[in-house]
Amino acid sequence: MEVEVSSRNMKFLECFSSETRVKMIELLSVQPMNIKSLSEALAIKSPIVTRHIHMMEGAGIVRCESVPGKRGMQKLCHLQITQAMLLFKTAAVADETKRYGVSLPVGHYSSYQIKPTCGLASDSQMIGMCDDPRYFADPEHVNAKVLWFGSGFVEYRIPNYMVNNERPESLEISMEICSETPCTVNHLPSDITFTLNGVGIGTWTYPGDFGSTRGLYTPEWWHKNIQHGLIKTIRVNRQGSFIDGIQVSGVTIDQLMLAYDKEILFRISSSATAKNCGGVTLFGKGFGNYNQDIEVTLRCL
Repeated sequence: MEVEVSSRNMKFLECFSSETRVKMIELLSVQPMNIKSLSEALAIKSPIVTRHIHMMEGAGIVRCESVPGKRGMQKLCHLQITQAMLLFKTAAVADETKRYGVSLPVGHYSSYQIKPTCGLASDSQMIGMCDDPRYFADPEHVNAKVLWFGSGFVEYRIPNYMVNNERPESLEISMEICSETPCTVNHLPSDITFTLNGVGIGTWTYPGDFGSTRGLYTPEWWHKNIQHGLIKTIRVNRQGSFIDGIQVSGVTIDQLMLAYDKEILFRISSSATAKNCGGVTLFGKGFGNYNQDIEVTLRCL
């Protein structure tokens, strides 16, 4: 997510002015915790923990839910975001920037070339048979909320709504993603490459090093090991290409040759010849830990 450094976002920015709140974020980045566990880990009283959690919940950093405990209901706290980019820019520049946003369901790919293991599922059932790439051409694929493949690619056509007198400044794409290999397998990485308009902008290696907790939004009927992934945010601007704010290449937005009358091609791939070929799993709304599809934002001047 992007946060502009301004007085309008003080509720978010103030959350990082306390060492206690930062320590809470560190703990919640490992696993969800209840108020009592946070209190014991930080050696502070529960009412103080509750006040800090309430502040971060109001800022959208933490999400809480009531779940059954040993002594009635308990408040379980989850880290709501995994990364945030601070934007240091003047209000004048912000006002001049025009923003186009679109949500792409993971099943709305326009092209694919994959090898098993593979499969697709809607929020209510499997689409076709597992490990049979032919079902990626089934008309029902547009209803997929999760998809996975061992190697190859899926490609999306992103609609481009800019007009002919506008200049693209930045393109941002956010998605929940992990390897095809079950997320319960530790230390089994996957090299996942992102391409825009035929230009490779960078490769991210999924670490494969977290446990088998159930996805927060994954349907009850889903019993496969792949449960959730990580949010990855790709950004291409005039300075280069970034994944989660870390520069991965010098490819700039001008090199993508964005034109007002052409869609944007976005490819996600895992090469069979990569050092770490662990495949790809994409999660959309109704699956995983983040209730979102592939979110795209194009900013122009």
